[in-house]
Amino acid sequence: MRPLALLLSLLPALALADGPKDNIASAVRPIPPPGVQVPKAEADKLDAALKGLRAAIDEAAKAQAKNPMLADLLPDVEIYHKAVDWALRYGEFHKAAEIKSAHEQIAEGLARAAELKVGKHSWTSRKGLVLRAYRSRIDGSVQPYGMVIPESYSGAPSRLDFWCHGRGETLSELAFVEQRSKQVGNIAPANTLVLHPYGRYCCANKFAGEVDLFEALEHAQKFYAIDPNRLVIRGFSMGGAAAWQFAVNHAQRWCAANPGAGFAETPEFLKVFQSEDVSSIPDYQKKLWHWYNATDSALNLFHVPTVAYSGEVDKQKQAADIMEQYLRMENIELTHIIGPQTAHKIHPESLVEIEKRLAAITALGAESTPREVHFSTWFLRYHRMHWLVVDELREHWQRTRVHAKLTGKGVEIRTQNVAALSIDMPAGHCPLSVREKPSITIDGSTLEVVRPKTDRSWSVHLRLKDGVWTQTLEAHAKDSLVKRHGLSGPIDDAFMDRFLMVRPSGKPLNEALGRWCQSEMDRAGREWRRQFRGDAPIKDDKAVSAEDIANSNLVLWGDPQSNAVLARLIKQLPIGWDAKALQVNGRSHDAAMHAPVLIYPNPLNPSRYIVINSSFTYREYDYLNNARQIPKLPDWAVIGLSKAPDAISPGAIVDAGFFNEQWQPKGGH
Repeated sequence: MRPLALLLSLLPALALADGPKDNIASAVRPIPPPGVQVPKAEADKLDAALKGLRAAIDEAAKAQAKNPMLADLLPDVEIYHKAVDWALRYGEFHKAAEIKSAHEQIAEGLARAAELKVGKHSWTSRKGLVLRAYRSRIDGSVQPYGMVIPESYSGAPSRLDFWCHGRGETLSELAFVEQRSKQVGNIAPANTLVLHPYGRYCCANKFAGEVDLFEALEHAQKFYAIDPNRLVIRGFSMGGAAAWQFAVNHAQRWCAANPGAGFAETPEFLKVFQSEDVSSIPDYQKKLWHWYNATDSALNLFHVPTVAYSGEVDKQKQAADIMEQYLRMENIELTHIIGPQTAHKIHPESLVEIEKRLAAITALGAESTPREVHFSTWFLRYHRMHWLVVDELREHWQRTRVHAKLTGKGVEIRTQNVAALSIDMPAGHCPLSVREKPSITIDGSTLEVVRPKTDRSWSVHLRLKDGVWTQTLEAHAKDSLVKRHGLSGPIDDAFMDRFLMVRPSGKPLNEALGRWCQSEMDRAGREWRRQFRGDAPIKDDKAVSAEDIANSNLVLWGDPQSNAVLARLIKQLPIGWDAKALQVNGRSHDAAMHAPVLIYPNPLNPSRYIVINSSFTYREYDYLNNARQIPKLPDWAVIGLSKAPDAISPGAIVDAGFFNEQWQPKGGH
């Protein structure tokens, strides 16, 4: 075991962003902060070395083109180029020692490229610390993750623990690669693979950072034997916040959860740590808190054996304390390990106790077909709990709950705010007899439904119509325009999957609008790189292809005159827009001084979104505290251009609101 001093040196530092000093929107410090100056001689050496690495990667790519099996290995080489190139290009060397690390990373990249050129990849069978990377479907970027492979690993299906890192405002790719190449980290359970996600930098694994974990897992599963029934979600500080939200929003994925410190929700945390008055926040933003408020979906921890940790004198004990309160409302008692007289650290003896408990839980594995399912959600980004799928809601952003229990001959279900749901048991998972016609009792009504099939799969779709539940052939009515999983809003939901920014090439309706659109588009690309660590894909409007429409959410900048794609769609959108007037939500606005932002199913491909004039909706002020990093705009908004964009908003929010379940306006604020 490593010495205690080394263990403590690896613990996350206290977040820099706590306190009222970061409540001043007019004095926002930059995140990431400016780096140190790299001497010109060193910069020239690195630049020359990067050119050599780029050439070696190109040679390795030729080998990959001949052998598509190597495609998943090329990012393992490219990440070393990205890490050093971005640090050099964007001034993200944050300490002088990173210059030496940059040379080491280029050397490792060259070694891997040389192997890949001849079809070899020794690092995939290496034990100990292994830096890996994948290419994200969201933006095509190369994203790193770290693996810790125990000496005992033999290729048999193994437990895997995720460890979500703490807040690190200087945690560039360069710093992360260095860390994951030389430090085991906070945990090293016996006979366990550990995956350290980068999480798209410093967003508490939200949005693209949330998708990052699952993309890293998907990549790792191609190379390591990972037992899907023994996945454990863990983290401390900002990583503890990530563990809470992963635990409740993806409860069916985990064998166990171990959140430490961090935060579990937004409003109370900001009051405690920022002395921030949240009373003036608009109602639509308060509804959007539900996305990442673990407290609001605490019921889902019924399905996840959870061992929380806090230091006794750590202010961030608040996270587990408030989760304990909300869990008791669900008649669930939280297991909470408390490090005696410990501040923002993991107490060594507490860690021993945590590992003991997790070992006992993971030895049993996760339950694949629980007889009871209890599920809470607020929107259809999160729509499934084991064999129960919520297909449609009566109203988004209202409390939605389902309680279901397998009986001898069917299922008993109670619902709240559900309009359609499915029972979905894959082959081998249905315990009901194939000889008896099962029944479902839902909200007091009993229906005879289709039998399970001989492969022990069972699929049933139910819909509420005029207050009566009936069985249907499909989850959704054919060709219906309705909010559903992957098509529910709000604006930020579009950036959880592949997107393409579409640049206008025509003349804008008016000069003020044109300047605003250009400024916001430039900012969107810049901030996507800084905060989510990828280059936002972008094309001119006239270059958008049928493949783009089929595979990407389209982010349309400009107006119906300047953007050719928007011109094709405008008559099919729930807004009116010409040179004189912008009509949204039954109100008319002067088009010379107002712009719409919105999300809507793409009329050219209703299984994908279009977004008009927006990227992710939180801004520079919100970078200062991870609890603020929640959606700031709902499905649509009208922006007044008389107010200049700032660190909080893209202008004056004149009106904003959600579309109803059929994607029509239902009133703003």
